[in-house]
Amino acid sequence: MLTNLDIRKIIPHRYPFLLVDRIIELEPGKRAVGIKNVTANEPFFQGHFPDYPIMPGVLIVEALAQTAGIAANAEAAQAGGQDGETKLGVFASIDEMKFKKQVVPGDVLRLEAEILSSKMGVVKAKVRATVDDKTAAEGEIRFAMTSVKK
Repeated sequence: MLTNLDIRKIIPHRYPFLLVDRIIELEPGKRAVGIKNVTANEPFFQGHFPDYPIMPGVLIVEALAQTAGIAANAEAAQAGGQDGETKLGVFASIDEMKFKKQVVPGDVLRLEAEILSSKMGVVKAKVRATVDDKTAAEGEIRFAMTSVKK
């Protein structure tokens, strides 16, 4: 299991855009399962929507991408990187994404990412977000790994 502090050593995202609270399963380079506890005080709920708070689909996809990025980058990050560099995954595509359930305050969002391929710095992952074993979103994403100075 990785804590929030461990996650911040692997990906460069920070509050309010770090959307993975912990990793409960990890096979570096292969797969990861993360958890996002959705709370009523999330900044996006102020406008999406004040009287009917729903987690934006784009942020669910971002949380899934962060989980996939952790799976793809965990081994390199644990090795310490080179010259203070870390890898950042930037979106290349979002394919066949389907949203099947609204995510609301109080939900525990389970984020699953399976790395399907990693070629020439482009990672393809199958992703799925669930709440209470019901699919909230699923699809495939691709992201390009880019070096970033710490």
